[in-house]
Amino acid sequence: MLAQPKPDQVKWLKAALFALCLIPFVRLAWLAAHNGLGANPIEYITRSTGWWTLSLLLITLSVTPLRRLSGWNWLLRLRRMLGLFAFFYVSLHFTTYVWLDQFFDWKSMLKDIAKRPFITVGFTAFVLLIPLAATSTNAMVRRLGAKRWQRLHRAVYVTATLGVLHFWWLVKKDIREPLIFGTLLGLLFLIRLLYLRRKAPAASPSTVRSQAA
Repeated sequence: MLAQPKPDQVKWLKAALFALCLIPFVRLAWLAAHNGLGANPIEYITRSTGWWTLSLLLITLSVTPLRRLSGWNWLLRLRRMLGLFAFFYVSLHFTTYVWLDQFFDWKSMLKDIAKRPFITVGFTAFVLLIPLAATSTNAMVRRLGAKRWQRLHRAVYVTATLGVLHFWWLVKKDIREPLIFGTLLGLLFLIRLLYLRRKAPAASPSTVRSQAA
């Protein structure tokens, strides 16, 4: 099954992945309904949604290396969903800040973005993810063209780097988790650089469309 699942099996895999990616959101909703978010609910939601955003970004970036190592081309069929769920959780992360933390005080938020570096890089990462989510469909691949689409979506590496930096500057003292995220991201960078050094031929438009599927 894993080597080359049938179309129906891929549909079931997508359904299972969708359910798995929803678990953190359902858990947060359940905790909120049962007063289980602790003494500082806003911080709990912010940290949880941020953690899952970074996790899903790194998992998304891991799909292509894993596909190249394993030969499981069907993994590319799951990548768009993973990326969109990363955007879903970063949107919750940003909404928590705008709504629950700042109560839509735009002047205060602008001052925060300008004065606090970890918010500046976090906001930048969020903004960079917006066009990636908006152009994730096959129709946008065709409209932009394969090469332009690929160039645009390489910005996910910048976004992930900014996300790790945002987390690192946020925690300040206990940097164990940001260090783990940074190490994993560095490993993904290294794998990509090694692949590029082999001067493999550029992906064809059909391959790019399969990645967005």
